[in-house]
Amino acid sequence: MRSYFHTLFAILLLIFVSSCNQSNKQSSKVEKTETIEESVSTNKSPELKPDPKEDKQEEEKEEVEKLTVKSAIPFFFEYEKKNPETKVRIKTSYGNIDIELFKETPYHRANFIFLTKNGYFNGTYFHRVVKNFIIQGGNSDEASTQKKRFKIGQYLLPPDTKKGFKHHRGTISMPSSDIDNPHQLASPYEFFIVNQSPGAYHLDGKYSAFGRVIAGMDVVDAINSIPTDDGEWPVKNVRMEVIILE
Repeated sequence: MRSYFHTLFAILLLIFVSSCNQSNKQSSKVEKTETIEESVSTNKSPELKPDPKEDKQEEEKEEVEKLTVKSAIPFFFEYEKKNPETKVRIKTSYGNIDIELFKETPYHRANFIFLTKNGYFNGTYFHRVVKNFIIQGGNSDEASTQKKRFKIGQYLLPPDTKKGFKHHRGTISMPSSDIDNPHQLASPYEFFIVNQSPGAYHLDGKYSAFGRVIAGMDVVDAINSIPTDDGEWPVKNVRMEVIILE
């Protein structure tokens, strides 16, 4: 009887392993097809390869209480002292975009570093493209993104527009929340990069510029050239992963 059950268990295990291998092969094939179709830049990377820095960031994830409008500023006041990083990389199938975050905008810098270390941006899209103006990222149409936001918390950041930073081409800035928002409070989960040349200076004083592109503007231009639907959503999803450089 024992021999019978051992034989039955071995057969079921063989079927399960074979099924998983077949599923993985099909998944890899689909992903490879999508990334090759989307790779158009001279700085392209058809596959988003694992980066040792990502493993480190997985270890750095920390459980914190849900952030609120009331608790966000005290939290980031302390967080920015312990997390001084200023350079991040946005990885896409079009290539990499390297960003330097301004120390002079401490809450916005700390917020971006916090979300990056907690993996929020991974799997989100550049979901809005306005030709010769901006590309906007940090959202998606997937439930997983909303679950991440719910887990982190619902909060806004105050504008930080008096540091003298202008919306030159390549500037990274934070859009205002969609809610009734006379004080231009910023939506912390999204950002936009100015594509317009020499800049989009009519945004100065209205939105908080908190960084700049230091490498990969050709990737920004490539994403900005993607066809969009009537809602300015790219017809091909441009997923991203964001990692800390230093």
